[in-house]
Amino acid sequence: MTVTKPAARADIAIVGAGPTGLTLANLLGGMGVSTILIERNLTTVEEPRAVSIDDESMRTMQAIGLADAVEGIVARGYGSRYLSPRQKLFLTVEPTSRDYGFDKRNAFQQPELEALLRAGVNRYPHVTQMFGWEMQSFSQDGDGVCLEISGADGAMRRIAARYMVACDGGRSPTRAKLGIELAGSTFAERWLIVDLVRTENRFRHTEVYCDPARPCISLPGPHNIRRYEFMLHAGEDEKTATDEAFVRNLLAQVGPDRDCNFRRVRVYTFHARVATRWRENNVFLAGDAAHLSPPFAGQGMNSGLRDAHNLGWKLAEAVRGTVPGNVLDSYEIERKPHAWEMITLALRMGRVMMPDNALKAFVTRAAFRVLGTYPPARDYFAQMRYKPKPRFRAGLMWGDGRPEKSTMVGRLVPQPTVEDTYLRRRLLDQVLPDKPVVLVFDEFPDRTVSADSVLLLQKAGAEVVGLTPEWINPVDGSFSVYRDVSRLFSVPQMKSYLGHALLLRRDRYIAAAVPVASVDSLREKVAALGAGPASAPSAVSLVVAL
Repeated sequence: MTVTKPAARADIAIVGAGPTGLTLANLLGGMGVSTILIERNLTTVEEPRAVSIDDESMRTMQAIGLADAVEGIVARGYGSRYLSPRQKLFLTVEPTSRDYGFDKRNAFQQPELEALLRAGVNRYPHVTQMFGWEMQSFSQDGDGVCLEISGADGAMRRIAARYMVACDGGRSPTRAKLGIELAGSTFAERWLIVDLVRTENRFRHTEVYCDPARPCISLPGPHNIRRYEFMLHAGEDEKTATDEAFVRNLLAQVGPDRDCNFRRVRVYTFHARVATRWRENNVFLAGDAAHLSPPFAGQGMNSGLRDAHNLGWKLAEAVRGTVPGNVLDSYEIERKPHAWEMITLALRMGRVMMPDNALKAFVTRAAFRVLGTYPPARDYFAQMRYKPKPRFRAGLMWGDGRPEKSTMVGRLVPQPTVEDTYLRRRLLDQVLPDKPVVLVFDEFPDRTVSADSVLLLQKAGAEVVGLTPEWINPVDGSFSVYRDVSRLFSVPQMKSYLGHALLLRRDRYIAAAVPVASVDSLREKVAALGAGPASAPSAVSLVVAL
């Protein structure tokens, strides 16, 4: 007999404990939000899936206090080599810049990452983990969401939450129950994924075989593991593709790993799709439930982690009552366009990898070789500047009147190494509190912002922090001041903001920028970010075109 136990209550219910759900649980846990994490499997994943984590996601790991632990399990800072059908190099991508404080590309094993994230959740007694429970149904009203979940033993429980976030994968039952469709490209390709226990290939970078006859990607990993991805032809069914002799023959064509032991061999179909809407009243979609991407840019999981970081602090402020409900609408407004930009990037990279015929392949290689003779173009590809920068064109921010190409409002602020007045060096985020920050970028921040202004901004809910350019030593005044050691604020776009105060959100996006003389005007904007005490806030304007 099935027994329904009394309802458990929390501010947030998260359905799905993959990387997105686990990261969101860590964020909410660190913000003191009561959370229930529901996962139908008994453990985190035990087989490799995603294999690449980028610098933006590493910054999110930093926000949840796990960056050092994650760096301990990744192969840091790898690049890519693009090869012709004759396996001749025609393009090198090897980024060395650290705009956000971390290497741009890092390889990992998903079982290790998820286990680490789950251990991180254990830090928070107000986050309840319910592994081995599956959501069967949910309903919602103006007060929140009620979930019916079932355990492996047939027991049923009710969960009551103010908000629910569905991180339940590409086949999201939540998305289906809400009747939300996926829209986007007609792209759909079948690929054979081969994960090895140990590789004989010691090359530490990705190898991309741009062969019209059989495109292939060879991806490095930590601890001498490696993944191969082969595009399948129309007549190759799953049984044929996973046959051991067939797989070993493919491996023999691209390196020394023909006789290596397999960890996993599986056929995947990749899509390029985005959910038509990401919110239904009190229910939100995140990660693969909201968007599906081809793997060529390595951005599928990373886009999900961006979702978590964007949504987490807004939910925390919403349950505290410090922001109006329409602030939560900014989640889709901000994240959806950028998620589609990453999908578009993956499709473009796929066209380089998968030319339709030998002529297109030749023309593509020739074009890259010509561009490689021009240093700015060569660096554009080598440093991955083709990857769209994290930025919002509309959402919870206030434009500064500058053209779209030059404004920093709506962009993720760079993260340099900074030096304090005692010559100690840390990454910028390590010296910023988890609250809105007014970052005063000036040669003499201690002189340009009065103690009275600092007090008013602090009462509004922000911390004031000073940052000097590389060529000026810092001096503390009524607030702490640091020096930009890495010179990330010395590039032209950032240097043009010298003498300005930048309002940083909790996710470190720049919400506003004003001349230092107008710093007091940021008080109302700070309050709109929910930093003050709980109250009955007024609605704020969200859609700000830049």
